[in-house]
Amino acid sequence: MNLNAYGFGPEGDKKWIVVDVGVTFAGEEGIPGVDLILPDPEFLESNKEDILAIILTHGHEDHIGAIGWLWPRFPAPVYATPFTAHLLRDKLRERGIESKVTLHEVPLKHRFQIGPFDIEYVTLTHSIAEPNGLAIHTPLGRVLHTGDWKLDASPLIGGETDKARLRQLGDEGVLAMVCDSTNVFSEGEAGSEAGVRDGLHEVIAEQKGKVAVACFASNVARILSTVEAATAAGRSVSLIGRSMVRITGAAKAVGLLADAHFIEPEQARSLPDDRILYLCTGSQGEPRAALARIGKGSHPHVTLGRGDTCLFSSREIPGNEHAIMALQNQLAMRGVNIITGKDRHIHVSGHPCRDELRTMYAMVRPKIAIPTHGEQRHLMEHTKFALSLGVPEALAVKNGDMIRLAPGPAKVIDEVPNGRLLVDGDAIISAESECIRDRLRLAEHGYVMVSMAIDGSGKIKAGPDVRARGLSEKNGDPAEGRLEQLADAAEEAYHRLKPDQRTHEEVAEGFVMRAVRKATERVFGKRPIVDVVVMTV
Repeated sequence: MNLNAYGFGPEGDKKWIVVDVGVTFAGEEGIPGVDLILPDPEFLESNKEDILAIILTHGHEDHIGAIGWLWPRFPAPVYATPFTAHLLRDKLRERGIESKVTLHEVPLKHRFQIGPFDIEYVTLTHSIAEPNGLAIHTPLGRVLHTGDWKLDASPLIGGETDKARLRQLGDEGVLAMVCDSTNVFSEGEAGSEAGVRDGLHEVIAEQKGKVAVACFASNVARILSTVEAATAAGRSVSLIGRSMVRITGAAKAVGLLADAHFIEPEQARSLPDDRILYLCTGSQGEPRAALARIGKGSHPHVTLGRGDTCLFSSREIPGNEHAIMALQNQLAMRGVNIITGKDRHIHVSGHPCRDELRTMYAMVRPKIAIPTHGEQRHLMEHTKFALSLGVPEALAVKNGDMIRLAPGPAKVIDEVPNGRLLVDGDAIISAESECIRDRLRLAEHGYVMVSMAIDGSGKIKAGPDVRARGLSEKNGDPAEGRLEQLADAAEEAYHRLKPDQRTHEEVAEGFVMRAVRKATERVFGKRPIVDVVVMTV
């Protein structure tokens, strides 16, 4: 859920650029009915007249996924390299704003001036096509914003990290480096995609039945390696999952995967088991992804069973471990052989380990290190690591911190509004909204509805009628027998009202609601949402 802003200028006359506008997914957050979580752009909205551009480093969802939702709140021209721009157009089209957004598609290594910022794209390597760092040149010094990166001498797709330009930037002087912290606890190097290609060739060649490979659709190099390995083993490749189809289409549109050939899932069903490979979405156990449906046996075109193999060519994103294990267990129950990156060399990370960080700091030699991309413990460890490498200043910051990089020493000088917004259907709502609190309470405690009809004198004509959802009897059946106790509590509470209060529907509803809530806690040990309706007939 990356969202960064760089400001330059005196107080009251700052100009801003925004770098990346990403989402995170709500699976690990446990918010019913919510799939996407967005960064709260309140601060950017309040300064939208001074935002000169939105600049994208690469096309991963946690860097571009929120633009379709948030761009109307701080509209500005958007800059992206071709592959990222292609992915972004699809997102803007889905939100119906493609024609409103000025999208500048720029070449790799492009450099341009916008206001006081001289922006330069620097080629890096990562687990997606066209990853870029940004060298942000200003009159007070230059900042290198790395985005996501690693050092890969054989990236398969795209060029190698532009070490010559990084060293040159270091020679010219880098005020600050804002740098990826994801693998700061891991020694060594992340490893090369070329090694994974060899591993996939070896493993796929060994299989006799159907093969499914689950990986991130955005990892075009991994897709290319899988296609090459399948072809070498005499297998045709079928894409399973909407994002797999969408991203391979984008790659082909910009000249990547030009020679890759895919068959439709319907065609794949007619092939012998040892002649087909499925490239699937859903490596993180996402419940609506293709692989989850295959695991449940509900996919319309793909079945896997005894003698078939599923390769998980991806890492476990923290928070997804339980979902991934549940998916793998479902597949195993069907007799499917599971192979992960822990078993064979079929995955490497797209983020730098400590040796790569050492190399980057040696090339760039910043005066200030600002760790980013990680949990708080990653940022704190990265801060210590940067200082140990001789960086004069390093700050571990938190969401909302505004850091002054120049003039003077690096310092947190303010905290701007920040937080999370939730995509709830077609609405964007606050994570603290009443409806989310109610939904979480419904999920935990259930719901009780009490209705009763009274006449003009306040006499009960019908009810109280009690209905409940999410409450159970002690044997696990839906609550029925014990609801009578709630009806008794409602009637007793109503009769305790003064005669003039009984005909005041709002007063009567509130009084009965409080009584039923206490009774429910006594009878069921739960505190559900309670609604009471008193109708005069």
